[in-house]
Amino acid sequence: MFTSDALVDSAPLLLVGAGHSHLLTLRRWLDQGWRPPAGTLLVNPGEHAWYSGMMPGLLAGRHQVEECRIALQPLCAALDVRHLDASVVQLDAAAGQVLLRTGQSIKADCISLDCGAKPPSPQWLDTTVEKLPVKPFGILLQRWQQWRETGWPTRIGVLGGGAAAFEVCMALRAAGFAGELSLLTGSTLLADFPERLRERASALLRQRQVGLHELCMITTVRQYGVYDQQRRVLACEALVLASGAQAHGWQASSGLACDAQGFVRIGNDLRSRSHPQIFASGDCASLPGARRSGVYAVRQAPVLADNLRATLNGGRLSDYRPQRLALALLDCGNGQALLRYGSLGMAGGWCLRWKDRLDRRFIEGMRCPLPID
Repeated sequence: MFTSDALVDSAPLLLVGAGHSHLLTLRRWLDQGWRPPAGTLLVNPGEHAWYSGMMPGLLAGRHQVEECRIALQPLCAALDVRHLDASVVQLDAAAGQVLLRTGQSIKADCISLDCGAKPPSPQWLDTTVEKLPVKPFGILLQRWQQWRETGWPTRIGVLGGGAAAFEVCMALRAAGFAGELSLLTGSTLLADFPERLRERASALLRQRQVGLHELCMITTVRQYGVYDQQRRVLACEALVLASGAQAHGWQASSGLACDAQGFVRIGNDLRSRSHPQIFASGDCASLPGARRSGVYAVRQAPVLADNLRATLNGGRLSDYRPQRLALALLDCGNGQALLRYGSLGMAGGWCLRWKDRLDRRFIEGMRCPLPID
């Protein structure tokens, strides 16, 4: 499917991405005392995995940078896994081969994808408006740090109607941004939340003087503005993209069976529907009943860890069954959080304390003392 002049390396197992499923898979193997085959590789851009659940608290000033990220090298070294600081640009599923942005090509007997997704973007026709995706988080973090040192823009827009967009708006206000701030969504704010929580969230936006533009489909960005077709909705200098999930383009062109949006179709054993030597989990995958949320990726991890191990050792695979309900906790940037569990909705300072405990538990679980052989 693709050619490269670079030397083709080989690996028995290639892990693409350091999402929740892969991090917890590595941690599970370490706790079990099992080591993947020699030559196993983890490909992920950057030396750290950012924990997105703590991103609002970091922007709001409640957390420090080191509290919100996981160093990959110690975990990889403990398992004799080699970490490559790179990203995938092409995948040939039939050949089991990936091409990295560095030009390096890797052929693997077994591949596991947990590379997340990116926020969809309207068409950018000029550079008058700065584009700031929430993922990868490092881009937004770097710009936020620069703003705090050199001065904020006068107008910022946030595109999206879900939890991430709401939390970004609340965090920017808590961080001291006093300029014009607007949230734009093609649907309604927190559309899948209980009505009581939607009303609470809308009231919080009004209190923080955040403009809410619902049911507007942003198609283009140009001339210091965002447009719904030819109608100018908002003027701004920066637009934060927190608008859901879009699959990486190389997934649909890989030969893997994908859904209409380009996400990898998998079965309950987390293997590709078309290529059983390739696994996928987290936001890059498509499985009925499993939402693109860290809660679901965390639940997939034990099954992924055991099934990868079984595949490499010739064992029997098990199934993951998506949970019907998942807990959501949204940081309001004011010492409180919104809680949703199915049709149940609550809010308060205790919700934020619970969120912080869960977030810190996840991070500390990745950092607990590593065994010494």
